[in-house]
Amino acid sequence: MVSAAVKTVDVICEALLARIAADEFTGGRLPSERALSEQFSTTRITLREALGQLEAQGKIYRELRRGWFIAPPRLVYNPLHHSHFHAMAAEQGRVARTEVLAAHEVLVTGRQAKDLLLPPGSRAYCIKRLRSIDGRVVLYVEHYLNPAWFPGLLDEDLTRSLTDLYDQRYGIRYGGARFTIVPGPLPDFAAPALKVATGMPGLLITRINRDQHRRVIDCDCEYWRYDALCVDVEV
Repeated sequence: MVSAAVKTVDVICEALLARIAADEFTGGRLPSERALSEQFSTTRITLREALGQLEAQGKIYRELRRGWFIAPPRLVYNPLHHSHFHAMAAEQGRVARTEVLAAHEVLVTGRQAKDLLLPPGSRAYCIKRLRSIDGRVVLYVEHYLNPAWFPGLLDEDLTRSLTDLYDQRYGIRYGGARFTIVPGPLPDFAAPALKVATGMPGLLITRINRDQHRRVIDCDCEYWRYDALCVDVEV
């Protein structure tokens, strides 16, 4: 038999979906958990179970210390296309924004050195950026670049597309890439920037890029909110 608690969760989910469809929530923000608990005459535990189900379905999302919001459509991402973030968003009728958190030289060891085919302790550029879709932060990314191919790059406007910058200033175009896509908890250096708690589900996409001459030029470590992205590949 189905328990009363399960029925209550289903009722709350259906009611919230109906209210979302009716465009009831001003600014796309749901009332506080306390207010919703009172509206549905239920406990916070039961309410959070219902909210968690809607979050898993991609209907709503939460931000740390801000509450629950109606989720916009997921960004469709095809790794086989060499389209950059801003172009990909524009093609889907979305508005993209990029914020540079840091840009400096580092000495690479371990994974980054291996990915760039550099000896451990070699110099590399590291660019950390935060990327938003329609005003919602969805991606924290770290770019590691071989500086031999990009002299003076750290002095450029790094809020723009690196794809365009490579081509227009250095005559370098992407010629191939290797992707690794792994779901997992968001680490403590990425989660706060994405406005979620450390350990919340995320999607890590690692990409090693080669240019038109087959040289490894950079590698990207992308940490996505799992509810913001749909990976769609046609082979």
